[in-house]
Amino acid sequence: MEDSPHCLLHCELADEQALAIGRLMASTWPKPGKDAAIRAASLIKLGADAHGPEALASRSFVVLDGTKVIAHAAMQPRELQTTAGPLWVMGLGAVCTDGAYRGQGLGTTIVKAAFEMIDAGVAQHSLFQTSHEVRPFYEKLGSCLVENRIVDSTADDPAANPFWDDVVMRYPAEADWPEGEIDLRGPGY
Repeated sequence: MEDSPHCLLHCELADEQALAIGRLMASTWPKPGKDAAIRAASLIKLGADAHGPEALASRSFVVLDGTKVIAHAAMQPRELQTTAGPLWVMGLGAVCTDGAYRGQGLGTTIVKAAFEMIDAGVAQHSLFQTSHEVRPFYEKLGSCLVENRIVDSTADDPAANPFWDDVVMRYPAEADWPEGEIDLRGPGY
């Protein structure tokens, strides 16, 4: 097993890399119609549909055991509309660890690797959703709760919260964050 995460830009993902990530995602969140190949195609589409500054390119961070992806986190750019004006963030998503490797700190390793983009100044914040059970994990890594109302002006019901999990968080906790409504300007992730 390799200890350090690899960063893979979605616009450069080879089919076999995307499929390896797709396998982990499908085993973590099994759903009818969302097998490994469908999830891999979604990652490749993220890269193909990318817009915005090149430094913010959509990417996956992975930990490998040979060629098997055993931990994963994705970061994708999103330009939000806030009361203070437009704000580019990196959306954290698809954070998962292979069940056979849990308890080894890989979740911490992979999320820290993703958050290094923010620490390096690529974007001011990472914005993401999670559950109440997982919230303390992210708080230990320097994240905090977002209490703003979140909407999606592009949705059929623009006033509805586009996130499906109970908790919305941002990283880093100590950075300035706008007050008031946040418009994701697209679906939740």
